[in-house]
Amino acid sequence: MESKRLEIFEVGPCKDGFEMGFLIGQRFSTMIKSRLQNDLILQKQMLPFAQSPHSIPLLTSLSQTNMNKFPIYWDELRGTAHGSGASFLEIMLVNIRKEILPFIPKADDTNDDCSDILVVGESVAVAAHNEDANVAMVGHTYLVKGSLRNGVSFTAYTYAGELPSCAFGFNSHGLAFTLNSVPPMRHEIAAGRVGRNFISRDLLEAQNIDDAVARICSSEASVGHSYNLIDVNTRRILNVETASRNRCSFHEVGAVPFFHANMYLHLKVQQADENSLSRQKRATVLPTASRSDFMSLLGDNNNNEKYPIYMTGPLLHTLCTAVVDLDGKTLSIIEGNPKEREASFVFPIS
Repeated sequence: MESKRLEIFEVGPCKDGFEMGFLIGQRFSTMIKSRLQNDLILQKQMLPFAQSPHSIPLLTSLSQTNMNKFPIYWDELRGTAHGSGASFLEIMLVNIRKEILPFIPKADDTNDDCSDILVVGESVAVAAHNEDANVAMVGHTYLVKGSLRNGVSFTAYTYAGELPSCAFGFNSHGLAFTLNSVPPMRHEIAAGRVGRNFISRDLLEAQNIDDAVARICSSEASVGHSYNLIDVNTRRILNVETASRNRCSFHEVGAVPFFHANMYLHLKVQQADENSLSRQKRATVLPTASRSDFMSLLGDNNNNEKYPIYMTGPLLHTLCTAVVDLDGKTLSIIEGNPKEREASFVFPIS
């Protein structure tokens, strides 16, 4: 299954968050509506739940918490709905799906499973990331190049209808990031707190790794996440694992290559993820001595028919691979298997 070449939309500076969201929504209206219509988890699980009285306490708490903490980003969501002509309820739900699905009886979420290989050695400093999602997301992503009124600009890989970016991005301060979902057990989740899409949107405005860490660890997240923070100016990569109640753990990436899928590696949180265990085990036996080895690792699809590192369906699909070169100060996007394809885009960072 092949997706169309990514579209890039340059937007801003805008007078407020609503205008930025409106312009993005207007530009990608057809894609956003298609994504919402084809998202079976949204249509068959989340919308019925949201339209039932049982959802009122959770949705009210999530709405108030995120609107109060990130009013500009909440306005971006409102603008996206207005600009695209989509239902605000549907736009809101896809942006806080991870914070809602654990509370829906018998809910099933296979929306994202990503893999990263990271290293900061003497001769090579690279962060390489597979962006994996449900096959319904193929053809439903785009790049947003946003300019803010304070002079900061960012480039973000964006899922249709969602805030930039729940995947990866970078800004003009030289800070980049990639993300890994780390689904915890139900009792590890704090209901009605801050959504991860709002936190990662906030990271697009961070000045450096320390600022990014402060934004992450003070966020009061509902559900945990794994953040790979990349600072091309200081030549650092820091993996931050988080959980609810402001729990954070840190791993400074060095010369030993560090592979991260969708399971906690250093923060003590109860979890269960057969998919990640398979990919973590496979990564330990593949060579990681060079950049080409990293591409081969992320392109590996022969080890396990059900859970390979590079996914081509039937349920999960690797949408693209992002490669941050800290010494070259670039972010490249490869559409297709990274061991076979060249980059479709190369963006300078800083």
